Amino acid sequence: MSKFIYALSTLSGTIIGVGLFSLPYITSKVGIWLILGYFLVLGSIVIIIHLLFGEVALKTPDFLRLPGYAKIYLGKWGQKIALLSAIFGFWGAILAYLIIGGQFLTALLRPVFGGNDISYTFIYFSLGAILIYFGIKTIAKVELFGLILFFIIVTVIFFRGFPLLKIENLFPVGSLKMSLLFLPYGPILFSLWGAELIPEIEEILGKEKALLKKLIPIAILIPIILYLIFIFFVLGITGKATSEEAILGLGNFLGADVIRLALLFGIFVTLTSFITLGLTLKKVFWYDLKVPKNIAFAIACFPPLLFFLIGFKNFISVIGLVGGVMLAINGILIILMYQIVKKIPRFSLTFFLTSFLIFIFILGIIYQIYYFIR
Repeated sequence: MSKFIYALSTLSGTIIGVGLFSLPYITSKVGIWLILGYFLVLGSIVIIIHLLFGEVALKTPDFLRLPGYAKIYLGKWGQKIALLSAIFGFWGAILAYLIIGGQFLTALLRPVFGGNDISYTFIYFSLGAILIYFGIKTIAKVELFGLILFFIIVTVIFFRGFPLLKIENLFPVGSLKMSLLFLPYGPILFSLWGAELIPEIEEILGKEKALLKKLIPIAILIPIILYLIFIFFVLGITGKATSEEAILGLGNFLGADVIRLALLFGIFVTLTSFITLGLTLKKVFWYDLKVPKNIAFAIACFPPLLFFLIGFKNFISVIGLVGGVMLAINGILIILMYQIVKKIPRFSLTFFLTSFLIFIFILGIIYQIYYFIR
């Protein structure tokens, strides 16, 4: 049971990352009904994709990651696409954690110690990079603590902010602009995705791998429920004053003490995901590409810091692009591998349904690239 709890907390805790903080702002633009629709549809799709990858992982030897799986089932072309998608997807996700995590750490500590955002982002990065060395069991414990901390923060916000809640804040005034109709797609997909962690979760379960199929839906439903609670509280309190990262906008309503606690939560949430994704990317280089361990660590961790230093600091654009393009590509590869592993007959219902998911991902990729370019 302890392995199940650690595996569950690792997957859920990693999924609950920086995307969480974009959701109240996005909801303020499109309304709660559209957000609920997105969570229903994309949540179902994400659970299916994770289950499909779970099937692939259970049929494949351990100590491989997505590119390694793709090489076995799709050949060298699949490995190359998976490798590029994984690398840039992980780098983009880690960059997003650096952007928003550094902002939270700056807001928490600069009033006391002074300094600038670059310094605090570097401190944040250094702490995460060091913790990557401790391995998955230590990270699993940190993820579990992060989930507990989330419930504490939400409880505090609830009691402090309940008198300020206004249901009408969940519904934007006026009709929805068509240009915003697909705004939630990339960020929500990013916020729910954790498929690359499936092989890691399989390792944690050890001899209890049969529990993987039961664990996956629970691990994704937990973030969905927590996201909706977070949206309800934050948007219900701040309304039109909701800030892009959610937490700082609460300062005008709940006071400095609650905001400091919320910033601490934000730092833990982003840092734990930073650690887990950094470790996973390191293992992609180490296990799949046979890069020496220390070099794999450096390649995994330092490029996102470089991207930040040269000016990539808009976290909503970053998570939208990563979610809508890189993760969608991974989803397509997972479906193709599943079709091969399970030997799905062409023209069967399962083949049709899984191919339809590929079509949805392709449309999402086209939209996200168009949205980013324009």
